[in-house]
Amino acid sequence: MAGKDISRIMDELSLAHNTEVKGYYFYKAAADMVEDERGKNVFAHLAQEELSHIRAIKGITDSLKQGQGWLKLSDAVKKGSEDTKEGLPIFQEENDLLDRFKTNQTDANALKIAMENEEQAIEFYGRLLKEAEDPLEKTILTEFFEMEKGHLKVLRWESESLNTTGFWCDMMEYSVEKEI
Repeated sequence: MAGKDISRIMDELSLAHNTEVKGYYFYKAAADMVEDERGKNVFAHLAQEELSHIRAIKGITDSLKQGQGWLKLSDAVKKGSEDTKEGLPIFQEENDLLDRFKTNQTDANALKIAMENEEQAIEFYGRLLKEAEDPLEKTILTEFFEMEKGHLKVLRWESESLNTTGFWCDMMEYSVEKEI
């Protein structure tokens, strides 16, 4: 945190927390609403990962507020879940992701919204990473950045599968030659 404005860091972490909460509720709703079974599983898994991110951000924020500095991600998750009900706010705020999905509740639209959301998260954490000064801050932001990239990769695989390109996780699901 050397030389960095703590209120700015707190604002960024607050934004990250709110974004992860929106993502959690979106993924949870998408898991219930999409038709594709793999899609349901992907969205349910992503919802659980967002919940972990929420806990971690809460733990980091609490630690910084108490003047204890940045925490390792695993410690942040533990600390973030100690005094919160799974890291979620009591009342859900307005969620533009859910609003967009409710206007067109198709699997393809859910994936499109999810991929756009993950791309924005990658940009956000990438920007924070470039601005990071503390070595542990850089480590944590790199972990978040890589996790969001992983989410986007999984969503792209699901999109490929849904659009019947014949590939799932870069592996051929079917082959015309094998069918003959």
